[in-house]
Amino acid sequence: MLTNRDILCISSIDWDFIWQGHQEIMASLAEAGNRVLFIENTGVRTPALKDLPRLRKRLLNWSRSVKGFRKERENLFIYSPIILPFPYSRLARWFNRKLLIRALQRWMRACGFRRPILWTFLPTPLVLDLIHELEPELTVYYCIDDFASSSPQARRIRTSEAKLFQKADLVFVTSEKLRQHAQRYTDPVHLFPFGVRFRQFEEARNRSDDLPQDMQNLSRPLIGYVGGLHQWVDQDLLAQAAQRFPSASFVLVGPAQTDVSQLQSIENVHLLGAKSHEELPRYIKNFDVGIVPYRLSEYTAHVYPTKLNEYLAMGIPTVATDLPEIQRFNQEHGQIVSIAGDAEHFSQLIQEAMSHNSSTAVSSRIAVSKRNSWEARIERMSDLIEAVSQSRASESEQWKFALRRLYRVARHQVARTVILLVAAYVLLFRSPFIWWVAEPLQLREKPQRSDAIVVFAGGVGESGQAGGGYQERVKHAVDLFHQGMADRLIFSSGYTFVFREAEMMGSLALSLGVPASKILLETKAANTFQNVTRTAEILRRNGWHSALLVSSPYHMRRALLTWHTQAPEIEVIPTPPEHSQFYVRDSSIRWEQIRGILQEYGSMVYYWYKGWIRFGRD
Repeated sequence: MLTNRDILCISSIDWDFIWQGHQEIMASLAEAGNRVLFIENTGVRTPALKDLPRLRKRLLNWSRSVKGFRKERENLFIYSPIILPFPYSRLARWFNRKLLIRALQRWMRACGFRRPILWTFLPTPLVLDLIHELEPELTVYYCIDDFASSSPQARRIRTSEAKLFQKADLVFVTSEKLRQHAQRYTDPVHLFPFGVRFRQFEEARNRSDDLPQDMQNLSRPLIGYVGGLHQWVDQDLLAQAAQRFPSASFVLVGPAQTDVSQLQSIENVHLLGAKSHEELPRYIKNFDVGIVPYRLSEYTAHVYPTKLNEYLAMGIPTVATDLPEIQRFNQEHGQIVSIAGDAEHFSQLIQEAMSHNSSTAVSSRIAVSKRNSWEARIERMSDLIEAVSQSRASESEQWKFALRRLYRVARHQVARTVILLVAAYVLLFRSPFIWWVAEPLQLREKPQRSDAIVVFAGGVGESGQAGGGYQERVKHAVDLFHQGMADRLIFSSGYTFVFREAEMMGSLALSLGVPASKILLETKAANTFQNVTRTAEILRRNGWHSALLVSSPYHMRRALLTWHTQAPEIEVIPTPPEHSQFYVRDSSIRWEQIRGILQEYGSMVYYWYKGWIRFGRD
């Protein structure tokens, strides 16, 4: 086991999040006598509303620490950085780099932390900056996820990840798919799936504990799952399985990270919430069957479920969906996990697992889990790190380090950079320049009696997100309706923001006195082009030829160009709300407003390229 080293870990999760390999590895290295600084997640995408609890927790951690730093346990320190949440913005990246480097260097000087091993779970541009500035003894990249397929925003991470693969001294991965991905950029790549703290589970298995209190009144058998209830959990599959076994209790132990109302409505599905890592063995011990009900997708094709070895450590039978990593696991360990191809097969395998659970099978599962213990994993990782470290300790590497340091100091032209940034900041954020640039985007005409009032939502022309500005648009449209400008309201939005946005708009209009018979909903449009084409089809079906259009004020030119190109026979009158909270003009312009305006111009170019609009008519 690696010992007496300084290790700087850049994590892709926070320390207090669900216990995973990040915390396990760093806690083990700290226990072995290494000093570890664990930097909490700096993000792979811009935060959304669902991230507010995590951001609130980050701020709370900061307030309870010393400038974001706190000591978690012996040899283990946590840093909760407060940074700009735009991982791919050059300006934000420059600011975050300066902020983090200064804070880290001060802490390292205070603790005598010199030339650490940099171990990162993140491949963002900011991580590349930290590697360049801190010049660690060596860099380890532990690739545990295909971040690019986790969300549309995160796709931009591919470029920086390719650079990190090439720059890292050691590359570890958790799945065969990730190894194949990494080998396009570097070689060798070492496969280290997440393991299990076997001794902890063994101790729990051998204790004669009672059931946890929140499981005592549940009917058996207990079909159990541990882990986050995230978007990759197949809720339809779970619902069908629960319906096939009405006398069984489906026990889900972990925090809800997406809408789980479907599961909450099923009588024999029990959501017990998040539990501490120390409590999990006790819960798993009392399962009759452990399940891994993940949906099949590009993202889960790269996933090695940590819970797999935890189930096996307790000797319980395990049923999983057909994930590539579980197929590989079975090939290596002898078909130890039951793999289902569909919902019916999944339920059938659960029944078989409960009916055929011999002591020999239990012993085999425990033996497989023991071979996949974290102790064995981390010792092998340590051997690889020591080998690279020794090869880097030659005199030639020392003079290279000193020379790079001198050149880096010489390159710093702080004064000129600051002047340019201040000038850019004043121009963009403190002057009317952006509003002048945005003026051609606005179109507004006096409302006239029309066949319908059409309202676009989904944040079009503003944030681009569901929930953006629809309230003020509905209010304006309802005012036009009550003024007798049209006899029908059409709300168009294919976004879902907890609830369907079009339905929320319709409900709001109802509460403002519009009869239900006067409201039509279009619930599939995902962009302005679809807003126009789908709404135009509604107008045509009803024999309507004119409409008042309500959308963001700076979205009107693109919307009108699209209408005139795709449905020229329909007369459309632009009537945006008088006031937009998103585009309110204060003493300074916000970055979100600049981005919205730039997006409008960029989208018009894209629409022209796709043939969706033609210029030459307002």
